Amino acid sequence: MTTPAFSTPATPRRSRWRAWRSASLRFSLAYGTMFALSSILFMSFMWWGTIGFLERQVETAINADARGLAERWVMGGLPTLALTIEDRLEQNLDDDAIYLVMDPQGNYLTGNVSAWPARVEHTDRWYNLPDTRAGLRGMAQLHAYNLPGTAQTHTEGQLDSGYRLLVGRDVRARGILRHLLTDSLLWAWVMVTLLAISGAVLVHRIFRRMVKTVARTTSAIAHGDLSRRMPLVGNGDEMDQVAEAINEMLDRIVRLMDGVRQVSNAIAHDLRTPIARARTQLEDAALHASTPDELRGAIDRAVGDLDNVTAVFEALLRIAQIEAGARRSAFMTFDLVPVLRDVADLYEAVAEEHGIALALDLPARLFFYGDRSLVQQAVANMLDNAIKFSPPGGTVYLRAQLRESAPGRLAGPTGEGMLDLSVSDEGIGMSEADMARATERFFRAEKARHTPGSGLGLSMVRAIVQLHGGQMHLSSHAPGLTVSLALPVAASALAEADEDMPASTHISGMTQTSPLPHQHDTNSSVE
Repeated sequence: MTTPAFSTPATPRRSRWRAWRSASLRFSLAYGTMFALSSILFMSFMWWGTIGFLERQVETAINADARGLAERWVMGGLPTLALTIEDRLEQNLDDDAIYLVMDPQGNYLTGNVSAWPARVEHTDRWYNLPDTRAGLRGMAQLHAYNLPGTAQTHTEGQLDSGYRLLVGRDVRARGILRHLLTDSLLWAWVMVTLLAISGAVLVHRIFRRMVKTVARTTSAIAHGDLSRRMPLVGNGDEMDQVAEAINEMLDRIVRLMDGVRQVSNAIAHDLRTPIARARTQLEDAALHASTPDELRGAIDRAVGDLDNVTAVFEALLRIAQIEAGARRSAFMTFDLVPVLRDVADLYEAVAEEHGIALALDLPARLFFYGDRSLVQQAVANMLDNAIKFSPPGGTVYLRAQLRESAPGRLAGPTGEGMLDLSVSDEGIGMSEADMARATERFFRAEKARHTPGSGLGLSMVRAIVQLHGGQMHLSSHAPGLTVSLALPVAASALAEADEDMPASTHISGMTQTSPLPHQHDTNSSVE
């Protein structure tokens, strides 16, 4: 069986037209075409303007010359007119002036032309006629006039039967200049077109090189080489800006993938222990439990371990939901001070059990625009960590205040202020390396390895702060750690705060501490 002959030529035709689908080729062709067309329009305007100026200049000179001769005719008649024409011919150094005066019978009276041109029959038209002067053939521009006071019959636009005047200029030089200008502009257009083609080729190569670089980099990353980056020229132009943006995006993707990998590893390690412990307890109870109470106790302990696993997954889902911005619909303006006091009331009993004092430094009222429950959750996590890592006899401080952008002024130039919220403890603190990773999911410092927890508390705090457009900062002191939050306050909330806040804004909390230790951490700036 043979293959039909008409089935083979499809591939070459497709490859032949593939080049026209190139964006760089279309862009360069559009650039070259626009450049060439703009040069044509510009040069055409120059040619039209120059030639038109020369023509208008000749016509203006002829009309002015004719008016002067008509005045001399009125003043002294034919002798004065003839004498004036002779003087002008003698003073005409360019030898381009044309004069002729005819009587009513068509006889020559004066001038440098021997006979009236047969084609010149009207006084309202310009005539361009061949002219031979000094053995050289050229072109003359002429205009006919009726001399005043001599007409027997007169019709508008027609030569009458009286004395007639012919005035003109030899425009051979203008023709030479026109040809020279035309040739010059044509050559200039050819050069500009060549430059446009060269520029289009250069733009095509630059554009194609840039696109190919992006394609190679993204293709390599798509095939698993996450270390590839866009090369930088180093001159800070738009190509470098695009390359930097792409490299920043790739770095962000790598960090996110590393984060996912670390979270997956942390989930595998941290959740394996409670699940294995629950399985062991259930298996041991199934094999050795002799009474219903022993079996029920093993089941309860296993349920508790599984509840911890469920709580970890719920925390992860909650963090993901917060980072996705799904909770912005719950934003509202509310007084933050009662919320902070409610959280402090909740943790007061826990602090007393550990022998820890809880002190508050809060204003009378503090209006804030955000999610009430999420802010409450963030403060609860911060207090829980502070109490968990504080020694007996220590003090945990909860502080909140509006930061003044200027003395006596709470609102900034953009209509917003900043809320500084911090929790300080006197516990074991953290190293610089640990503070840099403290907000990572499942991260736990070596000092806190044996303390109950999942390592998600500060991760949730960071997600809540980012949802509200703020920043989070950790600072260590001897002893203890301060977790500071800087949250933007909307202008509407500031207006309510300015109206309702009393002059004195300092209220001590549950445990009076005056002065407060570590007061320098209260206003720690967020970097």
